[in-house]
Amino acid sequence: MHNHTNEKQNVALSSMAASALMTIGKLIVGLATGSLGILSEALHSLLDFGATIITFMAVRVSDKPADDEHPYGHGKIESVAALAETALLFITSFWIIYEAAHRILSGKYEVEATWWSIAVIVASIGIDYSRARALKKVADKTKSQALAADALHFSSDILSSTVVLIGLGFVAMGWPLGDPLAAIGVSLFVCRAGWVLGRNTIDTLIDAAPSGAVGRISSLVGKVEGVAKVNRVRVRPVGSVLFVDTDIAVGRSFTQPQVTNVCQKVAEAVKKEMPESEVFVATHPLALDTETVSQRVMAIAYHHDASVHHITVHRSDRQLFVSFDLEVDEHLSVLEAHEIASRLEADIRTEFGETTEVETHIEPLQDKGIKGDPIDSDTLSKISGTLEKLIEETGILGNMHNVRVRRTVNGLIIIFHCRTAPTRTIAEVHKVIEALEVKLQMAYSGIWRIVAHTEPELETHNI
Repeated sequence: MHNHTNEKQNVALSSMAASALMTIGKLIVGLATGSLGILSEALHSLLDFGATIITFMAVRVSDKPADDEHPYGHGKIESVAALAETALLFITSFWIIYEAAHRILSGKYEVEATWWSIAVIVASIGIDYSRARALKKVADKTKSQALAADALHFSSDILSSTVVLIGLGFVAMGWPLGDPLAAIGVSLFVCRAGWVLGRNTIDTLIDAAPSGAVGRISSLVGKVEGVAKVNRVRVRPVGSVLFVDTDIAVGRSFTQPQVTNVCQKVAEAVKKEMPESEVFVATHPLALDTETVSQRVMAIAYHHDASVHHITVHRSDRQLFVSFDLEVDEHLSVLEAHEIASRLEADIRTEFGETTEVETHIEPLQDKGIKGDPIDSDTLSKISGTLEKLIEETGILGNMHNVRVRRTVNGLIIIFHCRTAPTRTIAEVHKVIEALEVKLQMAYSGIWRIVAHTEPELETHNI
């Protein structure tokens, strides 16, 4: 951005110097020869000099960073400058048409064809061509409307200077009427070009989105993984920057990191297609058709800032039954905990229907670590032996390893790994594990928690 700012200011400053030089040169030659055509060109260049001053001031201000009073930056100052320059184009064109009509009607053609008048016009055309090309190149690169308007000014100068040159040629051949007729034709062309530029500038000032931009962006955003629906896209051009506001829907079960990731992907997709854009993404949760009952319950609990687990869902005669464990602060009273559970249950019934039966088991929130110490080697050996025997009896589990037993204030925590055939279903294995846990608790009193980690039986194992 800093390089663009310097480039824009440099080309605007050089154009201002060129306009000043041409104005002085044409004025001197026009006064010396008494040529009204050249004097009108001097006035035209004077107007252009004023336009280049406006352009230079505009590009200096437009790239200032956003502030509290200008949250979208200062880019629209370029649009205001472009509109002012367009007005100058029309003023110049109307003046030329007026002078040409006056000459035709009065029959007075005060154009003197001298070698120095021809020389200054030829030099003017060369300078105008160089400046118009340089300005258009930077304007296209930086999306600067002010520089684009300035480039149009210099392009119109080429045409008007060419007309004057042709007029001098007609005068030299004894046909002075060609000068005002050609001037009218070129002025009409300049007015048409000014109309197009002015219309585009006004569109920018009233925040009109570039043609087709909303549709293109909506299509891009809709293809981003994780975007369930594109609710709205708004596009606002400000100077060389395109501000894009998108409102999308994502699955309500998404975690905050997942939502952030989707937003980043949306911004990257738009900027890849439109590098000049700045993208803002708003998200709203949406209940997806693919959500399971458990996921919907978890989403509702999340919005209650409630911790739930062990969700059980079953149906009977078109009625849905949902039960779960709800963890609350252990210092809450029964009344306070019951109110939390009641609000959660009410929202779940709203989600699935008032006939839904919802049951909540309330327990203390385990948000603090419990100190655990390894048990003695003899007890560990006995528990491991019993556990290995129970695993062998299942017939589908085997290869017990990584056994750990810790003693806590709540009782023993037993953790072990085992393997089974990789084609077995989770439901089948879970049923076997539950039966094994019951037998182990019957064999040893004081067990608080059993954590069984089942792995697929493969030729190569990574423990």
